[in-house]
Amino acid sequence: MECAGYIDGAFVKGEGARFDVLDPSDESVVAQVTGVSAAQADAAIGAARRAFDSGAWSGLTMKARAAAMTRFGEAMRKRADWLSACAVKEAGCPVSSTVMGAQVHAPLRMTDEIVDLFLRLPEQEANPLPMHERVNPHFAVQSLKRWSPLGVVSAISAYNVPFYTAFWKVVPALMAGDTVILRPNPLTPLSSMIFAEAAVEAGLPPGVMNVIVEPGLAGGLAMTTDPRVDMVSFTGSCAVGASVAAQAAPTLKRLVLELGGKSAQIYLPDAVGRAASAALSVCTSHAGQGCVLGTRVFVPQERKAEVLEGMAALLATVRIGPAGDPATQLGPVISAAQRDRCAHFTRAAVEAGGRVVCGGKRPEGLDQGFYWEPTVLDLPDNSNPAAQEEIFGPVVGVIGYRDLDHAVEMANDSRFGLSGWVHGADRVKALEVGLKIRSGAVNVNGAVMSSYASGGGIKMSGLGRERGIDGLREFQMVTTLTIGG
Repeated sequence: MECAGYIDGAFVKGEGARFDVLDPSDESVVAQVTGVSAAQADAAIGAARRAFDSGAWSGLTMKARAAAMTRFGEAMRKRADWLSACAVKEAGCPVSSTVMGAQVHAPLRMTDEIVDLFLRLPEQEANPLPMHERVNPHFAVQSLKRWSPLGVVSAISAYNVPFYTAFWKVVPALMAGDTVILRPNPLTPLSSMIFAEAAVEAGLPPGVMNVIVEPGLAGGLAMTTDPRVDMVSFTGSCAVGASVAAQAAPTLKRLVLELGGKSAQIYLPDAVGRAASAALSVCTSHAGQGCVLGTRVFVPQERKAEVLEGMAALLATVRIGPAGDPATQLGPVISAAQRDRCAHFTRAAVEAGGRVVCGGKRPEGLDQGFYWEPTVLDLPDNSNPAAQEEIFGPVVGVIGYRDLDHAVEMANDSRFGLSGWVHGADRVKALEVGLKIRSGAVNVNGAVMSSYASGGGIKMSGLGRERGIDGLREFQMVTTLTIGG
């Protein structure tokens, strides 16, 4: 990777520390990168600020920006094969996995959907003032709510779906009229340069789109503290998200934080037959590296043994191997540290009274690469460390419930609140249970990944929303405009 940045309309070579990007499948070096320096990160922030204040982008009409963003989307779609290769080589996502849809294909279609959504949104609306406030003996007023570009946006993306998590920061921000500095996770920086290349092809003014790649924290720290930045959109862990919030607090930046999750899956008694597939689904979804995955599975206590046996049987035949092999069902986790995290919480689960039903170790014959067997844990209760902490690997915990009220109580007994799942043949009862779950998203017998439906967390799972109208409005400033006469 020759260029580690795109700043003020130009590709730049890094002047900072050098680092390797590893292939999680075999630990080989995919690319050697010289990251940007602190001075280059500062230059990127300055370029974004000048570009916004000039009005060259923010001052365009929504239709004019839509035309440019349509070209932006076309430029990205030309690079679909390259994005797929990046997802396999730097993120370790199996090439045949359904998650490749989220890695590449879904976001590539979504640019046009974001453009369409923005063009449908009113740029101003009347406030619902009653007549006696609109007109009195002295004057008449019109009160409007007006949306306009917010400013400079710091976009800090995650490693599990690097293009997708960056996309849902960059594209809505640009379409809203904001300028952007993107910092990808240093474990998966390669796909980020697509936004720079698309900016060139689309003819975006210099400084509107900026990308900085670095192995350390200096650039990211500047992006969350610099007063020239108006908003930080971050996807990652709760611990880092809390640090981002603290860093942004002195300048009261707007925040959108999509953080970790420990999502519950509640299986009603009439749907227990489906529960065995939950472990297979979670573990083979990019090795469990998804913040919305239902890694806590709640089933009736009297049928727990049956579910555990079914899960073990399904996982026994899972093909573990390199992400580039079309036969692979379960690839590696992102790093040795993440593999060690799987090991740590497996041990902690057992020490707290749990039991390893299957998996729980590195697979034999795969000494190179960051692999962990698909693991099912029989957990005695919801207080077990493996039920309370996000592991972010192919590890599922199964907990028995006495009745549905008990299941809901345990589902809500978490510091997280990103997603939740309810499965039931009785749709009315399943919906009743779903409405009791405290979470930013709840999926009852199904889920969608759509530009038109927002998602986000409560509690330690984050602030704000991405996608949908709510997510688009995050990137705009609203002004109450009163006109009298």
